[in-house]
Amino acid sequence: MDKRERLESYLESHELDSVWFARPNAFAWLTGGNNVVDRETDAGVAAIGYDGTTLRLIANNIEAERIAAEELPELERDGVSVETFPWHAHSLGDAITAQLDDDEEAAADIEIPGLERVDPTALRQPLTERDREQYRTLGQETAAAVESVCRELRANDSEHEVASALRVALSARDIEAPVVLVGGAERAQQYRHYTPTDAELGDYALVSVTTQRAGLHASCTRTVAFDPPSWLEKRHEAAARVETTALAATQAAASDSGTAGDVFAAIQDAYDAVGWDGEWERHHQGGAAGFAGREWIATPDHEAPITAPMAYAWNPTVEGAKSEDTVLVTASDGQRGAADTSVEPLTTTGNWPTTTVQAVDSDLELERPAVLDLED
Repeated sequence: MDKRERLESYLESHELDSVWFARPNAFAWLTGGNNVVDRETDAGVAAIGYDGTTLRLIANNIEAERIAAEELPELERDGVSVETFPWHAHSLGDAITAQLDDDEEAAADIEIPGLERVDPTALRQPLTERDREQYRTLGQETAAAVESVCRELRANDSEHEVASALRVALSARDIEAPVVLVGGAERAQQYRHYTPTDAELGDYALVSVTTQRAGLHASCTRTVAFDPPSWLEKRHEAAARVETTALAATQAAASDSGTAGDVFAAIQDAYDAVGWDGEWERHHQGGAAGFAGREWIATPDHEAPITAPMAYAWNPTVEGAKSEDTVLVTASDGQRGAADTSVEPLTTTGNWPTTTVQAVDSDLELERPAVLDLED
């Protein structure tokens, strides 16, 4: 289904007349536009609603013209109406309520008295063809920005300096960075989420980002070495093998109508096979990606369905090493449970050294990013 068809099905199954989206990722999913002004608020400055026939944009008089002109340039062709309210008269929630008929049954993704609450996560899966096209571009440009910064790193750079360079490189490509992690040799071994500090990188560094553009999110990690510890290569290879196993299990689950719990079980077995039994307990392992950094994070016995076409970002760690990219899993006929699926890494440029990695108990082999040795 396309996005409007999904919404029509949702309205029918929940016996609703309209559904409204004001949170930035849901707004972006439906419109491709950005409704954010203040990043510290849960809701944006505009909402988009659908009543089974018409898309309706609501924004106050400060924002409506700008959003229509710059964020939603195809409004008229898409048959979207624009409703404006005085900035001093209502909150966005009140403005949505004011648009409803007295007997209208409605839902929203923000808390509005009298309206049901909608969780748009399931609506955003699987990815549409247009989503996938945009994802490929975002993934390649994310990887290009990260790798360009990584190639210029020096051992005496601080984590803060590297994080700043990453944000600049991404912003220059019109990409936002909700998550930027930079861990030097000491802190990458201590913490799984190495938020940047003024510590120097030292012998090696892990660089991880989650980026966002037009609502879509892409995650990747790169490892750079200057004078690496003797164990780094083996731990990096172990993490890459767990990640490849997760992707093989995702591919199988998409073909067999499996669940996130099935993939997680394969991850647990893979850690055992590479000699790091129980390592999964020290950090979450990732999950489905799309219009959130993770649409869901896998856990043992997690019942979320593995859908295709859909993006997945698995991020196994092994004591100071990490392997992570955003990958598109696509079914041959576009349907969950299809016999054939493909695995397509999105956050790749073809300009980073790679190593061939085979999944545990599977024939799947993938080229995964290797450690970049800047002493060579």
